[in-house]
Amino acid sequence: MSPRLVAVVGATGAQGIPVVRELVQSGAYTVRALTRDANSTRFKELQSYGPVEAVVGTFASEADLRATFRGAWGAFVNIDGFNSGEKTEMFWTIRAYELAIEEGVRLFVLGNLDYVYKKSGFKPEFRTGHYDGKGRIGEWILQQNRDNQQRMKAALFTTGPYMEMSISKNTPFSVSVENGVATWRLPLNDGAVAFNSLDDCGYYVKWLFDDPERANGRDLAVAIDHVSAADLTAAFEKVTGHPARLVNVSLAEHLDQVWALEAEKPAGYNADPTDPANLTLRQNFSGFWTCWQHSGGNKSEVSKRDYALLDKIHPGRIRSAEDFFRREDEKGIKNGQGSLWERVQPGRIGHILKITEDERTGKL
Repeated sequence: MSPRLVAVVGATGAQGIPVVRELVQSGAYTVRALTRDANSTRFKELQSYGPVEAVVGTFASEADLRATFRGAWGAFVNIDGFNSGEKTEMFWTIRAYELAIEEGVRLFVLGNLDYVYKKSGFKPEFRTGHYDGKGRIGEWILQQNRDNQQRMKAALFTTGPYMEMSISKNTPFSVSVENGVATWRLPLNDGAVAFNSLDDCGYYVKWLFDDPERANGRDLAVAIDHVSAADLTAAFEKVTGHPARLVNVSLAEHLDQVWALEAEKPAGYNADPTDPANLTLRQNFSGFWTCWQHSGGNKSEVSKRDYALLDKIHPGRIRSAEDFFRREDEKGIKNGQGSLWERVQPGRIGHILKITEDERTGKL
């Protein structure tokens, strides 16, 4: 059978890169990616993995979305809510779904996040715009799928924070080395974070595309593990041989530390700052951390994962913070970046998120 064409929106983002890599390196798929810059370093990285065609444009254009979906068998869509803002992301995800049906796509997979606000019982302290925007539309897509699946099947791929963010710069989870100690200053308390591995994301998305009947109507919610403060620091110490600590700080202190004067700006950097629908970065990440403070032990509905199911789907998955850090240590040494300890030193730590690499600027 000839390789199937999958259209990807969000291909050069942190999650999009391993998804494209897994699809094209399998030989079973080729990819057409919507990108603002086909000459960017990130897009050229995609093309190094195999056949990746560029559609130069924006997700905020019906013409560009049509061109991306036309003739494709599958679609993976993960719009950057920090680019567009919650309201705009919801509209363009709806239109992406509708236009994919028009253009004859057979399987639509949405890069999704937990609908934290709803899962909390609509408690206002849990409202997290960049999660809830995706979660609302994810539910809408599965509802639409009941009527439209004869034309196009649909599935959700629900993730969470990437564990790579814990060893990268300018993220809510960034590490610093203070007097020889790897230090995270986070408002986690007794909670835990359902961290994901980007390398595993590619595997799971390919698993969905490999069997449309199996994928249809499914919300595949994934994670490495629910990682507590003790899990994080013990794993880092065991792998690197260097001391680590997590300092629990207040939410206000953390937000000021990460966002400083930008904390009162809209969470979506292209959103209209006068739009009353906006959440500020402070409001958005207050809900985000409330979620993780209440997620210890994988007991809370706001972020629950079925790890037994994930073991069956992906027997080789990363299952713990220690497993993740060990693989990152080995990977860094192999590719010449240095050990994990060397990589987190001041001046050495790098970006993982496209939004921070772009310094939170850009166009839709």
